[in-house]
Amino acid sequence: MKKPRADDPVHADTGAWDGGWLRTARHVPSPNVGARPEGACVDLIVLHSISLPPGIYGGPEVEQLFTNRLDWAAHPYFEQIRGLEVSAHFFVRRDGEIVQFADVDARAWHAGASRWRGRENCNDDSIGIELEGLEGDSFAAPQYDALVRLCHALQQRCPIRHIAGHEHVAPGRKQDPGAGFDWPRLARALGEVRWCFPECVLTTPSRDN
Repeated sequence: MKKPRADDPVHADTGAWDGGWLRTARHVPSPNVGARPEGACVDLIVLHSISLPPGIYGGPEVEQLFTNRLDWAAHPYFEQIRGLEVSAHFFVRRDGEIVQFADVDARAWHAGASRWRGRENCNDDSIGIELEGLEGDSFAAPQYDALVRLCHALQQRCPIRHIAGHEHVAPGRKQDPGAGFDWPRLARALGEVRWCFPECVLTTPSRDN
């Protein structure tokens, strides 16, 4: 597929963007990024959940992990992930703050072995968004509001059409964002007709009814 040019309308910078960096996000560049393959069409958002230590919110540990500055000895759980080098494009905290780690034109390291819409290696042509949370637990209202704003901004910058969870692109291996994430709520807020969601998520009842 032809790679969009910088002067294509869907790829052109808008007032919300400075190149591939969202102006309203707090920028914390990660070294764990690379180049996308030539011709990659970035049309997928992959949603994740993360908290470090698991279930503990508000600290600096996620940012430290994505920038290779985590003190592995600071908590017993960190020994399980010692040496891990990962990143996502964005991290949405419980209070709705958006942190950006990677230029959206770059390849972040978030999906691992994965497959969606007939393509392998979702890192190549997706945007990774981490939500501060724990698999199975619920997420905060400010996170949904921020996520909706972020998805709309990304659709201005990239030819985004698809949105799925890590659990959908890597089934059996990953389980995030998990059952606590309200997919129908997100679909309604975004305008479902403009987005392609995993069929299974839209049949579950919303938690905000």
